[in-house]
This record gives sequence, C-alpha cells and structure tokens, in this order.
Amino acid sequence: MSCWRRAAADVTEPDRPAHGTPGGAILAGGAARRFGGGAKGLASVGGLRILDTLVSAFREALGSNPILIANDPDAANWCPGLRVASDIRRGAGALGGLHTAVVEGPAPVVCVAWDMPFVPAEFIAHLAALVERWDAVLPASEARRGVEPLCAAYGPACRTPMEQAIDRDDLRAIAFHDAVKTCILPLEDVARFGDPETMFFNVNTEDDLKQAGELWRRHESSR
Repeated sequence: MSCWRRAAADVTEPDRPAHGTPGGAILAGGAARRFGGGAKGLASVGGLRILDTLVSAFREALGSNPILIANDPDAANWCPGLRVASDIRRGAGALGGLHTAVVEGPAPVVCVAWDMPFVPAEFIAHLAALVERWDAVLPASEARRGVEPLCAAYGPACRTPMEQAIDRDDLRAIAFHDAVKTCILPLEDVARFGDPETMFFNVNTEDDLKQAGELWRRHESSR
C-alpha cells in the first residue's frame, strides 16, 4: 500500500505512536434538497435502509457501533442504540460534521456519509488501520475534489486545524489537509476493495436511488 500527500512537501509514512482504537461515525448532514428534503439514509437499497447497511458494515469492520452525527431532532429514533451527536459548530456544513465526529471520538474515527450504500466493511477496516499512523486518510477518486473526504478517517490532530478552517470561514471538507499528515490512497489501492465508482456512489436524488437499486441487483446477480 502506498500513500501520497497533496501538499508542497513530499513526506513518507510517519514514525509515530498509535492514536488509540479507531471508532466510526455516520454523517447524516445536509438539507437533502435534491432528495425532496427527505432523510436520505432512511431510504432503502436492496431491501435495507442505507443507514442499517452502514451500521452493519461498521460493526463488522470495527466491532462496535458508530456514532450518528445528525442535527435532526428525530435522529435518536432512527436507529435505537446508536449514540447521536449534533454538530458542535452549526452552519459549517460537511466540515462541521467531520469536526464533530473527531471531537466526539475522541480516538481516530472513520467517517462515512449516510447516503453511501456500497462502502464495504473491509475498506472501513483498512482506513481504520491506516489512521493509527496518519492524521487523515482519504481515498483518491475521480470526483471533482479528487478525493472522498466523506468516506475517510481522521485522527485527533485534525481537530484544531478543522476549527481554524471554520473560524476563517473556509468550509471545504479538505480545508485543513495541509496542516496535518495526510495520506491519500491511490485509486489502484482503493480498487482492491471494489469498483471505486460504486463504492463511493451516493444517493442525492430519487434517480440516484433507482440507480443504487440497479447497482445492488447487478452485484447480487454476479455473486
């Protein structure tokens, strides 16, 4: 496995002690305007709610329940047994959700957006293993950012740089990367766990939900 860092200086894998046992966080943020304002993670793909699929993946990967990061007042009823935490810094978008996950951790945390139904447990476990040696671990992708910050792992050292980014009103989910030791997993490494386009597929619209169903059926028929 190789990492590359998107920063001015090239760095090798750091020789540093482990942060602690990583946990998980499911990010239930966003207004879901393109989804009619509905709760995207409560939509079903393959007969299961996306939220339930992710909870199962985290349990298999890490042996524990993830935290649910959500501001909806009904969030505690979505999956009884999950600890729910609302954004500490309101109005900070996805970065605010990541920040809350890091603070609530407080050990390293693997974060996955709740509209991603196809993230495999093996990949979550891989991110968790790597973040014990890095401050942030993100998979490369063909998305516009070039990485997937909402399917990534973050350590405690990210907290202050995240807060500094929020304070200067830079709410990009990648705004703090240059301030921490960041590992970017090349696409060829990501692809060992599945098709990256499918793994990082997210449900933003009703059409996306239909496409997710088709992807699930295609996967099931190939097993």
